[in-house]
Amino acid sequence: MSRRSHSHQSIETELFPFLSVLACTIGTLILLIIVLTMQLFTSQREVTIVAKNETNEIGKNRSKTPHYIECRRDGVIIHPSQKFVAQENLEEPNSALINLINEVKAKRDREYVIVALRPDGLEVFQKVRDLIEKEEIDIGYEPIEKDWKLKINN
Repeated sequence: MSRRSHSHQSIETELFPFLSVLACTIGTLILLIIVLTMQLFTSQREVTIVAKNETNEIGKNRSKTPHYIECRRDGVIIHPSQKFVAQENLEEPNSALINLINEVKAKRDREYVIVALRPDGLEVFQKVRDLIEKEEIDIGYEPIEKDWKLKINN
């Protein structure tokens, strides 16, 4: 029997086109991650709190003027004057918060308080709410994120 001779030709696979497509895909994904991360870190959301003017009989505060307070971990900010009252000074008789509460108490049929609540300001909010409700003043609150910029429209 005769032997057949097989030529051992190796088949070479060229991977360059595959690797170039893979490199382009990875580069595009890295660029996308960088752009999204930069947008996340540079954008600060601005929130506007506006008192709703109720026209029906359901709304209790339909004709009242709001006063705004922002509760944070370290105290409160009274808007729009930007007066800061530290957590330790919330109940002091001469604090800006007590002055505001007394002012609203005198006109409680025409005014009320809206509180913007930061995630780390819950303890302060509970103190503020107790002080306001003790004087039988109407109160509303709105939870907001810690990195949101607050804009008050009067």
